Amino acid sequence: MNFGRGPSVVLNVGGTRYSFSREVLKDFPLRRVGRLHGCLSEQDVLEVCDDYDRERNEYFFDRHSEAFGFIMLYVRHGHLRFVPHMCELSFYNEMIYWGLEGSHLDYCCQRRLDDRMSETCTYYAAEEPNGGPEGKGRRAPGAEGRKWLERMRRTFEEPTSSVAAQVLATVSILFVIVSMVVLCASTLPEWRAPENRSVEEQSRYTAESVREPSGIIEAICIGWFTAECIVRFIVSKNKCEFVRRPLNIIDLLAITPYYISVLMTVFTGENSQLQRAGVTLRVLRMMRIFWVIKLARHFIGLQTLGLTLKRCYREMVMLLVFICVAMAIFSALSQLLENGLDLGTKNKDYASIPAACWWVIISMTTVGYGDMCPITVPGRILGGICVVSGIVLLALPITFIYHSFVQCYHELKFRSARYSRSLSAEFLN
Repeated sequence: MNFGRGPSVVLNVGGTRYSFSREVLKDFPLRRVGRLHGCLSEQDVLEVCDDYDRERNEYFFDRHSEAFGFIMLYVRHGHLRFVPHMCELSFYNEMIYWGLEGSHLDYCCQRRLDDRMSETCTYYAAEEPNGGPEGKGRRAPGAEGRKWLERMRRTFEEPTSSVAAQVLATVSILFVIVSMVVLCASTLPEWRAPENRSVEEQSRYTAESVREPSGIIEAICIGWFTAECIVRFIVSKNKCEFVRRPLNIIDLLAITPYYISVLMTVFTGENSQLQRAGVTLRVLRMMRIFWVIKLARHFIGLQTLGLTLKRCYREMVMLLVFICVAMAIFSALSQLLENGLDLGTKNKDYASIPAACWWVIISMTTVGYGDMCPITVPGRILGGICVVSGIVLLALPITFIYHSFVQCYHELKFRSARYSRSLSAEFLN
């Protein structure tokens, strides 16, 4: 060190003092502390720390003392973990300040940090620019336009952010309900009678169905959903991120089949290809069921379910692995005991291992349709073991999923309450 006097230096971090020799600072693992070794003047020192006491040769850092204590444990022992009862993001900020990265954390803490950052980036919007009282008096050029876009974005993305957003969400929910009622009614026998007509009558009916009340209602709903999707795309900040969002992909899957079916009807006309296209059209129309998922934008319960599945995908994969392994074992054993051995009685339902897999999955999930069951004594014993093991395997990851569900629900409730406060302020204004 080219500045200061004395054989040692003192680091004061949030009131906790640490004493080091000058030579130790030269190769110190923390980059910010190591920069003190090359300081030539007091001005250089104040660029690294918050204050300097010349008499004591003490360098003061206004940082979290307990977090620095855990960072010093990493310096001494090589293991870096989060401080108990401290926000992961706050500790990560302390790490960045001292010159560490997320890769220095132990694996379990890296996973917690990744999950926390993913939640924050996905579900918490940034605060409005120029929102404080200081920004009202002086606004940058174009601030009015950006504020209007941000207001439009919140109106379409956050149903509780304003009165207009609540009205828009209510209208969108009504359109979803109406479209679902029309979809369910279209499967009634009275509505499906025209499907038994000839090809010419079928094509004529398809062309005229658009002019019927159900076709008009469907076209109006599709028009609303299309306009809503286009406006939300226009006011979005990042167009690529908008396209990658799961709910936006579901919107496209719900809207696109209608236009494809209309184009297929227009281009096929009375051609014989319509007979082959009939199944495709019915499949495309049935994809309108994805409109129900649009309700996730307006109900915390559905949002909680989606967020829980996203965070617990490792547990869900683990559960599927458990089931697949058990299904492979029990299906092979049941096929051997019921059909593979020459015991005088052969159960034809267990003629193959794939056929036995169906019995295993309905037994492990305790559904038990009764369409197939073992008839030999060893097979029934195996069935009992299969049922008990299914209950145990399915119950193992439930605790993790439950705790994640509760945490997601509280986070989304807090987020909704935050926007509700802004809605209350709008009513007061």
